Amino acid sequence: MVLHSLSLDGVFHALSDPTRRAMLRHLASGERNIGELAAPFNMSFAAASKHVRVLEAAGLLRRKVEGRRHVCRMEPSPLAAADKWLRYYERFWSRQLDALEALLKAEDAAAAKSMTRKGHS
Repeated sequence: MVLHSLSLDGVFHALSDPTRRAMLRHLASGERNIGELAAPFNMSFAAASKHVRVLEAAGLLRRKVEGRRHVCRMEPSPLAAADKWLRYYERFWSRQLDALEALLKAEDAAAAKSMTRKGHS
């Protein structure tokens, strides 16, 4: 279980940065080299490489070297693990919100009933 937690820590760390999230979004539509990943951010190859290394360490992308080009592709399985972890809390909050909705409906019904009684008195 500790290994699973460590891998999730890396995924959430990698996803904590908006630049890395945007890079992953670009990779979702296909392979990109590091220069292509850097272009929308007006950053150097070295700066983009640092972001790529974080994504790579989290297992979110794979890099292959073709001569001088570093081609990256997205690895979706760590995202699936993070999604599974988050879905637990989605279920929790859905149950909480359903309970709140039921409580509010009961209060509204009680208030309406009280108003009806007062109107007939």
